[in-house]
Amino acid sequence: MKYSFLSAINSPKDLRKLAIEQLPQLATELRAYIIDIVSSKKGHLGAGLGVVELSIALHYIYNTPDDLLVWDVGHQAYAHKILTGRRKAFKTNRQYKGLSGFPSRSESEFDVFGTGHSSTSISAILGMAIAAQLLEKKRKHIAVIGDASIASGMAFEALNHAGVTDADILVVLNDNEMGIDPNVGALKDYLTSIKLDSKQTGNNIFEDLNFQYFGPMDGHNVEELIKILSYLKTVSGPKFLHIITTKGKGLSSAEKDQVTFHAPGIFDKKTGLIKTNFDTNLPPKYQDVFGLTLVELAKQNNNIIGITPAMPTGTSLKYMLEAFPKRAFDVGIAEQHAVTFAGGLATQGFIPYIAIYATFLQRAIDQIIHDIALQNLPVVFCIDRAGIVGNDGPTHHGIFDIAILRSIPNMIIAVPKDEIALRNLLYTAQYTTQPMAIRYPRGRGEHRNWQKEFKKITVGKGHLLSEGNKAAILTIGPFGNTVQNILKNHSELDIAHYDMAFVKPLDETLLHKILKKFDTLITIEDGTVNGGFGSAILEFSQTNNYINKKIRVLGIPDTFVQHGSVNELYSQLGLDEKSLYKTILNLINL
Repeated sequence: MKYSFLSAINSPKDLRKLAIEQLPQLATELRAYIIDIVSSKKGHLGAGLGVVELSIALHYIYNTPDDLLVWDVGHQAYAHKILTGRRKAFKTNRQYKGLSGFPSRSESEFDVFGTGHSSTSISAILGMAIAAQLLEKKRKHIAVIGDASIASGMAFEALNHAGVTDADILVVLNDNEMGIDPNVGALKDYLTSIKLDSKQTGNNIFEDLNFQYFGPMDGHNVEELIKILSYLKTVSGPKFLHIITTKGKGLSSAEKDQVTFHAPGIFDKKTGLIKTNFDTNLPPKYQDVFGLTLVELAKQNNNIIGITPAMPTGTSLKYMLEAFPKRAFDVGIAEQHAVTFAGGLATQGFIPYIAIYATFLQRAIDQIIHDIALQNLPVVFCIDRAGIVGNDGPTHHGIFDIAILRSIPNMIIAVPKDEIALRNLLYTAQYTTQPMAIRYPRGRGEHRNWQKEFKKITVGKGHLLSEGNKAAILTIGPFGNTVQNILKNHSELDIAHYDMAFVKPLDETLLHKILKKFDTLITIEDGTVNGGFGSAILEFSQTNNYINKKIRVLGIPDTFVQHGSVNELYSQLGLDEKSLYKTILNLINL
């Protein structure tokens, strides 16, 4: 496509030179450009296509970056990035050392608040608006939030606060009836009722919260958006604009299959066909091992409940939702509620399995401590996307969960080496009488034939994988497979290798044997080294007076790891197979 207008836009100042009647053509070009790049480079597609006209209108009317604009989550910010000087660099989006897939303050002055997790935009923009009052600055403040994100508790906390201020903020609700999966809950039904009530009789919930409400209106009519935003720019106090959009707008396959085209991978931009690896003999994804295994367990045990906060597809809890709709729950973007809801179920004899990404588990730490662990309730935390996840970058790497959970009394922390171990841990978890966390990575496992007969695992038990005499390597999780490959290819290393399997409780009997035999130990983990698995080994060694031991802790250093492929990031961190071999060799030769 020829980008007649888009090719001349290097900042919003260039955008504002266009006539209003030229903006629909710009929207067509911008949508085509996003499809062109994402189809070959991967990324989050559907959300961004849905807000092309809104992105144009906001930067056309408001004097960004002097006027402040925050995009909730940031999945939808691609058009914003392209319009704000990053058009040429957009081909590096989510690539190693390229643009971030989310708004990032370090990347552009137009990204006034970093996002990546949901429901933060209203709180952030309110803080900026109050700051403007204190600093006596005249500027406008806009937050764009989706109808899935606004259902989260934090968003309502911010609305509640904003409604009793005179802060000059505009909250734009991008209502497309979708998060990653279709929205759930009573608020979804309420927003639908607003859309159906074209006459808008009586107050709505946003007006009752002291916002001036406008809408609902067509979010794909750029001329109408220009008109309403021009007017809202003159209105003081908290304002709320409700727009209706279509996720995936402009690509028919994305409009029809909005779940898949949230982040479709590589696809044909003309036909919309996703270029899938059709090798059906691949090992399964860890998330599918979880989802399919949970269905098996639920068939055997009527007390098993499945819960996820808005990620049924991403965690594969969808299988249990299909098989046992009365015993599986998508509670929306509500991690705190999900945890305490599970606690309530556990008090009544049920066994809740919560499927949640490691990075989103962080949003419910108080509930894990106060509502679950303090009461020693047997809730099972199935922690997906643990460790380095790749191109989504620092907002999505799951590297802090071990260090956080390890400090909580009563918590069991298990890290399976492969999908067979994951399957057996899921089976074992139903028999525990205390909270248990099972963490596993994004991606595929090691075994094609993984659906073996269940085996109950002894909690806190590690085991020897390879004999050796010079040193001992202690691993948790899939790094055990990496080390096994190293030792298989380098038999001269003469190193013992132990899969510890549990971070808490540690296998103290095994650790005593290891520390009595070896003077050099290496621990490897896919999590932060501060307070993680290696720290636990160091603490054990110190507490038990194993002096003069050389213990090297390998894992994620004290930094926020940026985006790139998992292999690129492992290489950068010295955690790829080649780097680990060199580190091990150097340590045993010292």
